[in-house]
Amino acid sequence: MRNWIFILLTIFPIWQVQGQDIQFSQFYAAPLYLNPAFAGSSELTRVGVNFRNQWPSLDQTFIAYSAYFDHFIKDKNSGIGLIFNGNMQSLTNLSNYEIGLAYSYRVQFGENSFLHMGIQGSYVTRSAAFDDVVLSTQLDINRGMVLPGPGPGLPDDRQRSFPDLHTGLLFYNNKIWLGSSLHHLTQPNISYLEAEEDFLPLKYSAHGGIKFDLEPGFINDYFNNTRQERTLSFAFNYKRQGLYDQLDIGTELYFEPIVLGLWYRGLPTRIGLPNNEALIVMLGFSLQNGVDLGYSYDFTLSDLGWRNSGGAHEISFRYSFVEQLIDKGRKKRLPTFKY
Repeated sequence: MRNWIFILLTIFPIWQVQGQDIQFSQFYAAPLYLNPAFAGSSELTRVGVNFRNQWPSLDQTFIAYSAYFDHFIKDKNSGIGLIFNGNMQSLTNLSNYEIGLAYSYRVQFGENSFLHMGIQGSYVTRSAAFDDVVLSTQLDINRGMVLPGPGPGLPDDRQRSFPDLHTGLLFYNNKIWLGSSLHHLTQPNISYLEAEEDFLPLKYSAHGGIKFDLEPGFINDYFNNTRQERTLSFAFNYKRQGLYDQLDIGTELYFEPIVLGLWYRGLPTRIGLPNNEALIVMLGFSLQNGVDLGYSYDFTLSDLGWRNSGGAHEISFRYSFVEQLIDKGRKKRLPTFKY
């Protein structure tokens, strides 16, 4: 009986999240995925990649990845970006691929306050292999077995393509940042069945935080002393899509070049699988040459269990062309989390 409970626990969330977006624990390391208003927000040219392996101990896992490029056009007060997202769910071999173009316009308030307004247009392709799907009608609980055959009604056309649209706002100064985004404005029909409709629900996100500058120190590299930046930040990210919502709250300590992070994901008053509660620890390195590298691990706190699921591994890499700070006299104003 215990094995069947475990099977049902794994099958249920996989089917439920087919209409939900994948999530990254290091969501500030995937800025355009979080909010198209982040395009160009660092005032630097950046390229980055993200990879996430969720629930690696299960036979059925989630693999997600994202790659992006963004650039700030100072003369136009505009940011542009290109993003590619992909994810795969092994139970149904369901895969999603998205390529999008982002644009943001910056408005300045006073000396150090800015508002970015962003929009992103995307083209999305979804495909699946239903031969390996286990439907509820195939589960024989009394005998403890899965009946063969996926059953009638599954389509021959196993691919869907459609346009999509996202938008967002981002306000920041030297200390705080606040943002909001709205994804899937077109609410595309993602159903594989011609006789049914399954519209991808809107995803709302609100995020923000505050950064405190700590007493700086010095790094001795045997030739000279380099001023060491030290900051402590607190942030949140709330997102809702359809019936499901989550809140991420956490802190990040930057002790140049090391970044340490601790996050909690979930809504404590709403215990259960849909919130996928987790405790997240992160270690990163932010180097002066523009390289940022981060690793995080999710300790699953939901009913699925950490030992059963194996948590989640996530890696991010970003390169910023920091010579622009010298060549064009710019200052990095964005105070957000590095990861």
